[in-house]
Amino acid sequence: MGGKGKLLWLINMLAPARYARFVDVFGGSGTVTLGRPLRRGCVEIYNDFNSNLTNLFRCVKERPMALLRELGFLPLNSRDDFNVLYKFFSQQEFTSGYLEEELELTQVFLEPPQEESIRRLMLERATLGDLRRAADYYKLVRYSFSGSAKSFAGRPCDIRRFFHLIWECSRRLKDVVIENKDFQELIAQYDREDTFFYCDPPYFDAECYEVAFPKPDHIRLHDALVKCKGLVMVSYNYCPFICELYQDFYIFHTTRPNSMSQTVGSEYEEVVMTSYDPRALGSDRGWQFNLFQSSEDGEGKYRLIHEPIKNKEEFQ
Repeated sequence: MGGKGKLLWLINMLAPARYARFVDVFGGSGTVTLGRPLRRGCVEIYNDFNSNLTNLFRCVKERPMALLRELGFLPLNSRDDFNVLYKFFSQQEFTSGYLEEELELTQVFLEPPQEESIRRLMLERATLGDLRRAADYYKLVRYSFSGSAKSFAGRPCDIRRFFHLIWECSRRLKDVVIENKDFQELIAQYDREDTFFYCDPPYFDAECYEVAFPKPDHIRLHDALVKCKGLVMVSYNYCPFICELYQDFYIFHTTRPNSMSQTVGSEYEEVVMTSYDPRALGSDRGWQFNLFQSSEDGEGKYRLIHEPIKNKEEFQ
């Protein structure tokens, strides 16, 4: 949902040339983390608040062979099978709620020293990859329309065709730290002057995500990012509210093919915003010289639609 595969060229172009820590705050499908240039000595952190996603990536990273084995024994060839999995993942009480109840019971039946020890062990075990859950979720995404995990695509799909992707992904994630935290906690934990935060939050006023992200969360995200010591890039759907909210950022406008539309040629407007001046900091691909022109460089069109007034004065 809102995948950035078609915008990697612009994201990498606008990225700063130097940083020691990369944090993908709303990692989603992992497109940006997996598709970014490898940098020697750079620490990489993938985060998503959707525990189904982070569990899947942990299993891919730590137990790829076991996950492949699990996938081989889980056929999903009908709408009924799809609906069963969808209902399972829609009801959070079947997963996280179970752990919450168990943790509450430790307070009721155990003395404080015992309670703390047992709670710690339970939380440690809860972070380990759940293979069956990861396999079910992977199939749910693969068999759904446009990877939404919400509606059955209605066409045959041999899951074994994707086994090699799991193996390659496991190798790429070898040194990546995988987190499952609220963005505000994550940003506070990793914020340093040499950190580069990339944020691709849920689109504003969109109802197509598993984890709710209402308007106050969009404002909370902005307020957390403007305080960052590190460098920040944010991608969003193009809308007046977001452009107004991020007036203290550089705002670039672009379009990409709309993967959620069945209309040929349909495009979706997006913005990529930076807290820094790309002219001063360079870029991952060395194209900073034409960043502020309306451009078509063979991969896509982009244009600067807003520049912070304070930064204008500093640059002049």
